[in-house]
Amino acid sequence: MSTSNILEIQGIDKQFPGVKALSNVHIDLREGEVHAVCGENGAGKSTLMKIICGVHKPDSGTILLSGEPYTVENPNEAYARGIAIIYQESSLLPELTVLENIFMGHEPQKPIVPFLPAVKMIDYPSMRAKASSIFERLGMQIDLDAIVGTLGVATKQMIEIAKALTFDSQILILDEPTAALTSREVETLFETIRKLRAEGQSMLYISHRLDEIFQIADRVTVLRDGEYIETAPVTSVDKNQIVSWMVGRTLTNLYPKEEVEIGDVVLSVEGLCQEGVLDDIDFVARRGEILGIAGLAGAGRTELALALCGLTQPDAGEISLNGERVSFESYRSAMDHGIVYISEDRQAYGLVLPMMLRVNITHKVLPSISNLFGIIDRGQERGITDEYIEKLDIRAPDGDFVVNNLSGGNQQKVSVAKSLAVDPQILILDEPTRGVDVGAKSEIHRIISGLAKMGKTILLISSDLPEILGMSDRVLVMKTGTKAGEVMRRDMTQETILGMAL
Repeated sequence: MSTSNILEIQGIDKQFPGVKALSNVHIDLREGEVHAVCGENGAGKSTLMKIICGVHKPDSGTILLSGEPYTVENPNEAYARGIAIIYQESSLLPELTVLENIFMGHEPQKPIVPFLPAVKMIDYPSMRAKASSIFERLGMQIDLDAIVGTLGVATKQMIEIAKALTFDSQILILDEPTAALTSREVETLFETIRKLRAEGQSMLYISHRLDEIFQIADRVTVLRDGEYIETAPVTSVDKNQIVSWMVGRTLTNLYPKEEVEIGDVVLSVEGLCQEGVLDDIDFVARRGEILGIAGLAGAGRTELALALCGLTQPDAGEISLNGERVSFESYRSAMDHGIVYISEDRQAYGLVLPMMLRVNITHKVLPSISNLFGIIDRGQERGITDEYIEKLDIRAPDGDFVVNNLSGGNQQKVSVAKSLAVDPQILILDEPTRGVDVGAKSEIHRIISGLAKMGKTILLISSDLPEILGMSDRVLVMKTGTKAGEVMRRDMTQETILGMAL
């Protein structure tokens, strides 16, 4: 790794209406370096990356690229200057081929006939040659004519990297690149990153998964509340030090599980089947219990949740609540019986992002706060909103704040608040801390533990084994749509759970 800087960011400020996103931030990136950028949700990481890529303009400060002043008006200009960003969410068009996707908008062209140079056509042989060369460089074999929509998440991530390399990028920005990948896919991605680094590629790497930083990064920079905190070689710090810089305090207990007296059986499931998805699932869940649901990707955890709350219909089996058999023809029916589901994809299924907190939080209880003519009682709406902003410590100025402007962790709290407003007896939480930082995770875990202490029954679905181990009273392990077994808290280990899941 070279010690010379390819990118220098000095004194960057950025303010949005009512929010100071960045204040005097500085960071540098060396040639052939993987530089991790950490911080809680709302720390300013994404804003900084968008400034580098031309999505936003800084209010003040300077950026140098290879020692020269760097200003761009839009992402296309950033690409042209050799800077490409790979977002957590895929930007690929599913209906097009791999080849068409990676050259979209910058296809090489050639004259149709030599004597009419201005009349051009796409140069497919040149595209294929360059694409093949890039995938060979990545150590990956792929059908360039494959339709992207038929490919897996990990393959799409590699295509995103190949797309960035078609611009001959000097700098790659990877924003939460492993969020949707399995551990095996993560290792494949890391092998690619190491290979690119060895070739002299410079990378900014954003991740909430601190363990990854120690595996892949050379240095780490921490931002907090839009301000620069510290930069250090990863070999000179540990996880606790990074967490302390991120949250401004020492997190002594990431999993604040309270001791709760487990009550009677609230939910009983017998022989639940759904063709091709679930096969003969039996379990019970008790009052005050946090029942973890673990398993590998594709094990049927989310499918089980959807069947329990009326979003899909099982083909066979019985569901009982408090000893009485029930069936739900819709989610509204399940909610009326006290079952609430909080989706793993809060942006697609949990929240109405362009609308205000008060609209989101009271969405499920509108009938109870409206009169016969459908007119909402604004006083009740404000009262419910303010109650949950305070209870869950949602960091927003008031209920009129737009949800899309909140950090990921606070968006997740709004999703929880929306569900608690209906006063459910059973909460099904699907990946409740996915994509949130370590500080927000601790707060969400505190909320979950507090709900169990109030007597709520919690079904906690998570791919994060430490979360399952830290928060569950008992774990139901699933494997390819079946129940692989159960483990009590006293017997829980990662090896035991993984052994069942595999």
